[in-house]
Amino acid sequence: MPVAITLHILSAVVWVGGMFFAWMALRPVAASLLEPPLRLPLWSKTFARFFPWVWTAVILLPASGYWMIFEVFEGMHNAGLYIHVMQVIGVIMIMIFLHLFFVPYRRMNRRSLPAISRRGKTSGCHTKTHRRQSHSRPDHHHCRLRRRLLGVVK
Repeated sequence: MPVAITLHILSAVVWVGGMFFAWMALRPVAASLLEPPLRLPLWSKTFARFFPWVWTAVILLPASGYWMIFEVFEGMHNAGLYIHVMQVIGVIMIMIFLHLFFVPYRRMNRRSLPAISRRGKTSGCHTKTHRRQSHSRPDHHHCRLRRRLLGVVK
């Protein structure tokens, strides 16, 4: 049982704490220091690092929650109202995350990558140094394809 509680609490802290940090700390600082065209790549890269943790939480929170429900209460019929409310809130949060990930986040990435290319700013695959070093790297073909798709290399 201690493992289930630990996984449940850590998953909730990572997910909710990450959202709190992004909204209350990163957003205001980015808005005050960066011009709008530079904010989009910042958010895109930030979410690219944060969302794998959220996906982990989306799996671990319900799994550890149901583990505790069936271990402690021996099923949903013995669980209190607060457990049912927590379950509903969890399902709503998961649905909101799924929508945000598959709709606005993907749309944002489609817009931010060409914007980065047009400004001459580049991600790792596009730099001259990387082009020189990448012939021996296994991901070289991925980078070349990415550059071509972005219109950097003809």
